[in-house]
Amino acid sequence: MHPFLCPPSLATGPQDGLLLLRTLPAERPPRHTGAPPAQPDSPFTPPVAPDPFPSAWPPCRRVTAALSLSPREELLSSPFWACSQRAIQESLSKCLEQGEKTPGSMSEVLCSFENLQLEPSHQSVMKPSSPSGEPAHKSGHLRCVCYGIGSFSSCVISRYQLAFLLLLLEKLQIPKSQCYIFDPLFSELEISVLNDLGVTVVLENEEGKHHIHEFTIFYMIHCGKALYNNLLWSNWSVDALSKMIIIGNSFKGIEERLLARILERDYLYIAKILKGTEEAAFPIHPQYMDIFNDTSIHWFPLQKLKELPPEAWQFQEEPMYPECDDLEIIRK
Repeated sequence: MHPFLCPPSLATGPQDGLLLLRTLPAERPPRHTGAPPAQPDSPFTPPVAPDPFPSAWPPCRRVTAALSLSPREELLSSPFWACSQRAIQESLSKCLEQGEKTPGSMSEVLCSFENLQLEPSHQSVMKPSSPSGEPAHKSGHLRCVCYGIGSFSSCVISRYQLAFLLLLLEKLQIPKSQCYIFDPLFSELEISVLNDLGVTVVLENEEGKHHIHEFTIFYMIHCGKALYNNLLWSNWSVDALSKMIIIGNSFKGIEERLLARILERDYLYIAKILKGTEEAAFPIHPQYMDIFNDTSIHWFPLQKLKELPPEAWQFQEEPMYPECDDLEIIRK
């Protein structure tokens, strides 16, 4: 049985907190009325919980509606979401303030934290992003690029990460069409769901080599080190890096876990940017340890970038990873 269509009776336990389909409130009438009365000598039979999503709906619509309920509701009611979005807001504010020409609407973006909605958009968009990275929308809007979210139709962790992303887009008033999302694991059903939600599905594997011209948030939870390294290489300039925020694996954690010579040999751009990075860790919450562990918000202050030695900017050879046994990235 498809995991999204799993009835409530098949939940594995409250510790998962992961079942997408929830029964309707008790006061709402069941879909089927006129049930036959129980036999006089039979035990009491409780009423059957109604299906919150009509069976006549196509699978794509059922999945989209399920995603709009839980885990969204759980995130919104959790202090984890409140603390996380506050940390993102603070980092984004600092990143935008350092720009010489911050768009006038950004102050409204950063102060707009009301009227949360997660209504699916029925406008289907399924286009790759521009290879040149040229702006595809009017100035004043933040952009978002998401890599590596995984197969959310079968992976609970991916569903929570996707729900967090959708909430973040609403909080920051980023148009969903300006959120570019790619994962080589996406199935046709998952692509249809993402189209239904209104985000832009990228069909080409960029290997993280996405150059930017505008303020952009990269949402890359638990991605491979090579993906972060490729992204940094593609934007290896003071101007581009100062317009970027990366939400993903802690760079400090990567530095602590790898020998310095291995880090510099295999992931040179991560190694070079460490001294030019400001990092804020996501809050620790026991319910979301497996979903957002080792996650930090990274941004690159202009002053720190300008203080990097000149030789840091001179070497800009494309990463190739000839000696990486565990590349953690799917090639084209």
